[in-house]
Amino acid sequence: MLEKVNFSGWANSIKLSNQEIEMIILTDVGPRIISFGYKNSQNMFYVSPSEKGKTGGDQWYLYGGHRLWHSPEEMPRSYSPDNNEVEHSWDGKTLTLSQEKEPLTGLIKEMEITMETTRNRVKVLHRIINKNLWAIKLSPWAITAFAGGGTAILPQEPYVDPERFLLPARPLVLWYYTQMNDPRWVWGQKYIQMNFDPALKSEQKIGILNKQGWAAYYLNSEMFIKIFKYEESASYPDYECNNELYMNGNFVEVESLGPLKETRSHGMVEHIEYWTLNKVPILKGEDSIDKNVLPIVKSIKHRVSWK
Repeated sequence: MLEKVNFSGWANSIKLSNQEIEMIILTDVGPRIISFGYKNSQNMFYVSPSEKGKTGGDQWYLYGGHRLWHSPEEMPRSYSPDNNEVEHSWDGKTLTLSQEKEPLTGLIKEMEITMETTRNRVKVLHRIINKNLWAIKLSPWAITAFAGGGTAILPQEPYVDPERFLLPARPLVLWYYTQMNDPRWVWGQKYIQMNFDPALKSEQKIGILNKQGWAAYYLNSEMFIKIFKYEESASYPDYECNNELYMNGNFVEVESLGPLKETRSHGMVEHIEYWTLNKVPILKGEDSIDKNVLPIVKSIKHRVSWK
């Protein structure tokens, strides 16, 4: 079901919904997905209180929600404003959003959003088109800003006895401002967890090469899971990261990245995420993640298509 709504001052927003879940997509700015959750329940996504309803101008705004960037991150290229109206079309199944060409980068960002009618699952295809007269090396970068108060979860590689395999398997990348002794981090045996704490305002960020192809955010007994593809032969940005976590005192970002590719003039790159939302018991330890999250991940992976 698709309908036009006013969301926090953005008068031309679009609501997509099925029997269980709903999401709100902005067209006054973007492309942005600003809200996602169960009907009549919490918005899993963060919305910047000071930027609600803003449009226009040359300043980059966080806004919140889910956005498409291109990596590696660099100022000012990565912070090209997305403050103008986006073109959108609906074919009865998929909502397509297309940004005007960024004057600073010569790139066009697009999203294709498809919500299943009978399951609480969404496919988000991210596309970047190079409109320059020269090739650009970039990686499509899907960034989801979540509301504070929850826990982000990244899987680690399964344990293998050193008698069987001696080579490294878990690339972990740290930013200059990352503090590994920050109490919000939980460095577990099977998972890396990031617990939001509004009292701690410092920024933290890590990246990993996530061969398991999923990440999650848990908030008030609701679990958001994103599934993304890992390509073994591909090169990734940020010392080979295809999955990154960022947090500060307001929100948490769970990010996935596509391969780093040379994109020819008028060529394009695409990156797909599958989202699902599930109600799960309170998580207590890694065994409860194994029990309540892994079966969902396996079920989704069994059905997805990367085309």
